[in-house]
Amino acid sequence: MTTAPAGAPQRRDTDPRSEDRPSTGTRRPMTASRRANRAGLAFVSPTFLVVLVVVVLPILWTVLLAFQDAKLVDIQGMGLFGNWSLDNFAQVFDSAGFWSSLSTTLIYTAGSTLGSVALGLIAALALRGPFRGRGLLRAAMLLPYVAPVVAVAFVWEVALSPQYGVVNDWGRRLFGWDDPIAFLSTREYEVGLLGVHFDIPLALLTVIVFEIWRYFPFAFLFILARLQAVPDGLEEAAMVDGATPTQRFRHILLPQLMPVMALLCVLRFIMTFNKFDDVYLLTGGGAGTDVAAVRVYDFLTARYDVGAAAAQALVLAVSLMILLGLYFKFFANKVQEES
Repeated sequence: MTTAPAGAPQRRDTDPRSEDRPSTGTRRPMTASRRANRAGLAFVSPTFLVVLVVVVLPILWTVLLAFQDAKLVDIQGMGLFGNWSLDNFAQVFDSAGFWSSLSTTLIYTAGSTLGSVALGLIAALALRGPFRGRGLLRAAMLLPYVAPVVAVAFVWEVALSPQYGVVNDWGRRLFGWDDPIAFLSTREYEVGLLGVHFDIPLALLTVIVFEIWRYFPFAFLFILARLQAVPDGLEEAAMVDGATPTQRFRHILLPQLMPVMALLCVLRFIMTFNKFDDVYLLTGGGAGTDVAAVRVYDFLTARYDVGAAAAQALVLAVSLMILLGLYFKFFANKVQEES
């Protein structure tokens, strides 16, 4: 065995690169950014799990059912994957009244959305200035929106009843109606105006009016909040310059309100396009009010066809996505430029 000469450097058996490696028994200290990321994940995880269970998984299950022959009696024994086909979509598109229900849904949605936003704008402008009892009146404006839909639908049914409704009673006394009008069960009603007679979809218009009345407080709250944020100096300067109320609204208030009103139109369009309970409670989908959401319910309860109902719901969702895509492509940028 040889020994190194005295004074010579001793050779180490270990690898010099091991000095740069962290020891296995200690962890690298966590930086502030990593701690912030972990805290963010911890806060987001419950919301993500709720959205996954309540929203994402039902949507995926609906898509799977839309491509399968699924009846209500067979739903418990079905697996995730079955015999995939397009028969459900063919049944939906070939069913009687599909295209008419889609057009009815568009008319109902557009009329209700525009009407509720316009009425909310009028109410916000009327209750903007200070006066005695303004707070109480503003609170009363919210009653149609916060009241249970079953209760308000029952009140409207009673008020519009052709037998004992107060509306027909007032019509006979004030307007001289010869016969009572069945507002919720009449598909077409002949109206004469300036010697011209034409038919109007009475039941559909009644449902649209109900929708406008029930949801205008939603627009009222948003628009009123934006009006309160408009600086008073803008209108005061316009008044000094001699601007009329119409000019002040057109050139000062309306540009300030356009982003909020555009957002309201999008939100109300989405909510109304998928609306089911209001229409079903008032008319049951009859008398020309057969909107697409009611047809989904009919496929499920009347025919017990889960696959066709899922296909109808999927078609409804795709139609809404297309309409919203057209809006954002052609109108969203224009609204932003004007505001």
